[in-house]
Amino acid sequence: MSQIIQISNTLKQLLRQQQITYKDIANQLDMSEANIKRIFSSNSFTLERLEQICGLINMNLSDLFLIAQKQNQQLTQLTIEQEQELVADAQLFLVAVCVRDAWTFSEIVEHYKIETLQCIRLMAKLDKLKMIQLLPDNHYKLLIAQDFRWIKNGPLERFMEKDVISKFIASTFEAPNSFRFYLRGTYSQSSIDIIQRKLNQLTKEAAILNQDDATLPLEKREHIGLLLAMRPWELSLFKDMRR
Repeated sequence: MSQIIQISNTLKQLLRQQQITYKDIANQLDMSEANIKRIFSSNSFTLERLEQICGLINMNLSDLFLIAQKQNQQLTQLTIEQEQELVADAQLFLVAVCVRDAWTFSEIVEHYKIETLQCIRLMAKLDKLKMIQLLPDNHYKLLIAQDFRWIKNGPLERFMEKDVISKFIASTFEAPNSFRFYLRGTYSQSSIDIIQRKLNQLTKEAAILNQDDATLPLEKREHIGLLLAMRPWELSLFKDMRR
């Protein structure tokens, strides 16, 4: 990811956390909202424009660059201890998922049965676990990469296999925004490598889209689960007919 894209993504996240919209920016800078959207979508920032937008969140350019640099070093995998803490506490797990999706503190309290003081304690625990960095006024900086991976056979993977994936698959997939497709074949190793590379790229693109959409209000976003899986496989029905 280029540096300007990383800076743009960081700025979007910080604006989202303070609930500053493109319309708010446009009004403050005496510009059209369409112009602001174009600047963000094309990442065509001048230093002067960046400085003006940073001023709206009481931040200087050096602060923005520093945060962007640190976010570029986000965790791509949790430790065993971090995963164990999450699966052992449903409320902590919920808040961790929300901050990963850039929900604000007030949105978490408003949408879920978590009281203000309890949410503060849970976010403090995530800070202690080094999954977020708490900032003033219950803002935070995410320290986990959007496309972080579970530890193989670790607490999160075992939890997902036991309590999540089976329930996810147990559906007709007929609702809007649902999709299910099963494909099998007999492939060479070079073709398998290509498929794996494309699946990895899809996970990265989905993570970037999730980060970009964090600037939108919650009512314009929907909880979506995406499961990608591939392994050597033959239907037992066919295997039983082998010579």
